[in-house]
Amino acid sequence: MDAVVQSFLTGFPVLMLHSSVTLIILALAIFLYIKITPYNEIALIKAGNTAAALSLAGAIIGFALPLAFAMASSITVYEILIWGPVTLALQLVAYRVTDGLLSDLPKRIIAGEIGPSILLVSIKIAVAAVNAAAVTG
Repeated sequence: MDAVVQSFLTGFPVLMLHSSVTLIILALAIFLYIKITPYNEIALIKAGNTAAALSLAGAIIGFALPLAFAMASSITVYEILIWGPVTLALQLVAYRVTDGLLSDLPKRIIAGEIGPSILLVSIKIAVAAVNAAAVTG
């Protein structure tokens, strides 16, 4: 029983540090993403715009997946700190690529078009999955 308690006492501070840093990076990435996109997702979602909700949900999952994998495979908190900006950059690239494939993506999301949002979410999650795999590789 002492080994279990000792293991907990040793591991718990590391868990709290890694989890806290990861959640802070996630919150910052979401905040920056909302500020960088050419429309206000929160206002659109409050107004009932499902397309904006899908787009933001895809971004949140897109940020969280690689960060979670980075946290799971990291030995030091610095590894998590490195992957945070990379994750944000890749999600912005995913947004720009989708915008390039579909004309007027911001206007279409503002208009509540679900189709473009679903494609955007799919691209964001695909980029996140590849990024998550790269983090652990």
